[in-house]
Amino acid sequence: MTARDLNGTVDDATLREVVRLACRAPSVHNTQPWRWRIDGARLELHVDRSRQLTVADPDGRDLLISCGAALHHAAVAAAGLGVPAHVVRFPDASDPDHLATLTLAPGSRTPRALAELHALEQRRTDRRRFTSWPIPDERLAKLAASVEHHDVHVLPLTDVSVRFRVELLISRAMTLQDGDEALGEEQRRWIDHSRSDGVPSDRVPDVDVYPSHRRSRFSPPPSQDSRHQLVESTDGLLAICTEKDDRTGWLEAGEALSGLWLHATTDGLSVVPLSQVIEVAETRVALRHEVFGALVAPQILLRIGWQEIARSELEPTPRRPVEDVLLP
Repeated sequence: MTARDLNGTVDDATLREVVRLACRAPSVHNTQPWRWRIDGARLELHVDRSRQLTVADPDGRDLLISCGAALHHAAVAAAGLGVPAHVVRFPDASDPDHLATLTLAPGSRTPRALAELHALEQRRTDRRRFTSWPIPDERLAKLAASVEHHDVHVLPLTDVSVRFRVELLISRAMTLQDGDEALGEEQRRWIDHSRSDGVPSDRVPDVDVYPSHRRSRFSPPPSQDSRHQLVESTDGLLAICTEKDDRTGWLEAGEALSGLWLHATTDGLSVVPLSQVIEVAETRVALRHEVFGALVAPQILLRIGWQEIARSELEPTPRRPVEDVLLP
């Protein structure tokens, strides 16, 4: 069966393959908070509210960023399979959880589309510590410029004083989250959540900020040495920011995250999202005003680095079967 039938339309097998590949998108704690509906040659993306982190993400910012990444993955998959999509965001004003509709039609498979599809299949979230090889500023700037959405700004953070302030805010956010028992319990539920979602415990390194290593409120505060420096001086640091701090901006930030991550994968770079500083209201406000001058709304920070060449390749983290994410 091919991507088009005798009438030149898109067949069901191809539509399901686009959904499968879209579900490879990164999501907060691998919650995969999306549902899809196949309607003829159209795919509808809907948010799955049952998978929202109600303690860490009461406004749904991370939820929409995750869905935006899935939307971009779907568009990349469709183009790579030769059925490029026309995307309409928020097509139904009466249904805010209907995030986008993609209309697919047979077309050509360009070299760029094939390269992006290959990057999609190779992309991983590798939380293992980077090597000490620095990321050149020009390489970071090129990666930032790869995002082409006019309402999204990807800003390299290279100034020493700016990085120092950002690292202090990240540390402050971590400290505030460490003392939140409900938050810790919510995040622990997504470690080894099931065979098809959540974060496998063997993917959480010993030195990291992930919730399985969160101390309880009764534990003594860790020393600076025991916590380890979250952002090394050789790491690249990028901020994905939007002009609007609303549902539209969050969805667009997720699309930008996906596009940037695929470009990084092609360039042999590793990406680790840092969302804590955005999730905590105090540090989010400080980041927006003290670092970005209130000109844009930061949505997510990214650490960029190199993984060791000889390091073993990670298997994909688990994903829900296509049947589980399809709406009737």
